[in-house]
Amino acid sequence: MALLAASSVTVNFNDLGKPSTSLIIIVALTLLAVAPAALLLLTPFTEVYVTLRVVSNAIGVQDLPPSQVLAALSLFISLALMAPVLTHVDHSALAPWLAGKLNFSQALSSAEGPLRSYMLHHTRKQDLELFLSVTGHPRSAATAAPMLAVVPAYAISSIETAMLMGFLVYVPFVVIDLVVASLLMSTGMVMLPPTLVSLPFKILLFVLVDGWALVSSALLKVG
Repeated sequence: MALLAASSVTVNFNDLGKPSTSLIIIVALTLLAVAPAALLLLTPFTEVYVTLRVVSNAIGVQDLPPSQVLAALSLFISLALMAPVLTHVDHSALAPWLAGKLNFSQALSSAEGPLRSYMLHHTRKQDLELFLSVTGHPRSAATAAPMLAVVPAYAISSIETAMLMGFLVYVPFVVIDLVVASLLMSTGMVMLPPTLVSLPFKILLFVLVDGWALVSSALLKVG
């Protein structure tokens, strides 16, 4: 009997009126299922995490801070960057849908607008044109580009920006390694690994310039 009762439940996504509890549960479970992919591809999380990871590698302490700490910090920085977009989505899509003023399709279209605008603003033109050509859309239609082209273009642009920021952070630490290696060579201490000597100086330099705050500030400005 329970199976028969469950099989008789029907859900219409496009009916106007307040959504039923079963529909809200279905949508919530779907969002939870795609949340990891959405976090990586639709938010600055990838850009922030890659930058922080490159900074950690540049210092020479690959396991400090731990990956979990960097991921958590990246998550909160991403939420701070996406707060205006999420607020806009809530006001224009989620709240009207829950109030029954929009059906699910209309709410989904309304939520896509601010998210698309944010992603296009942080997407390089050449990356977007690449995926527009692959999907068969005209390159002139950038503002109306489908999410199928916007999402991968935004992801590539985010990685590119993260690598560029990582390169700028890497350069001072490479200089320190070269200076220490030259000093060790000139004093005849060729058996002593240069990285062993330069590591304390790189950590000290990063702490003195308040490196984590500077990197976080740069990420917040870029995002």
